[in-house]
Amino acid sequence: MTDPTGKPLSQEQVAQVRQLAARDAEVRQHEQAHLAASGGLAKGGASYSMQKGPDGKQYAVGGEVSIDVSPGKSPEETIRKARIIQAAALAPADPSGQDRSVAAAAQAMELQAQSEIASRNPQQQKLAEAYSSNEVPRSNVAVDA
Repeated sequence: MTDPTGKPLSQEQVAQVRQLAARDAEVRQHEQAHLAASGGLAKGGASYSMQKGPDGKQYAVGGEVSIDVSPGKSPEETIRKARIIQAAALAPADPSGQDRSVAAAAQAMELQAQSEIASRNPQQQKLAEAYSSNEVPRSNVAVDA
C-alpha cells in the first residue's frame, strides 16, 4: 500500500488502513440495514461521516439514515408507522444507543395511538373501521329532495 504520493505506507499506517476499511464496511452494513427495514419511511439514502486514511482514500466512520417519525393521520396509521420505525431502528445486528432511543420513542408513539383507539366510543370505532377499510360510511340521516 502507498500514500497519495506513491510512498509505501509504514506497518502502522497499513494497520490503520485495514482498521478504517473494516469500520467502513461495518458502518455501511449498519446503515443499509436501517434502509432495508424502513418501509418507505426513509427520507433519502444514508449519509456518512468520512475520514481520510493514510492511503488518501475516504472511509465511512459514522452514518445515519433519516426516517419520518411523525405520527400518522389516524391512530391506526400511527401504529403501523411506529412498528416500521421500531423495526428500522433495531434492524442492524448491533443497534446504537441512538437507534435504541428512536425505537423507544416509536414504541411510546404506538402505545399512545393504542390508548386513543381504546378510548373511542362504539360509534367512533365503527366509523374509524369503515374509513380504514376504505368503505364509505353510511349515514342514518335521510335527505328530502
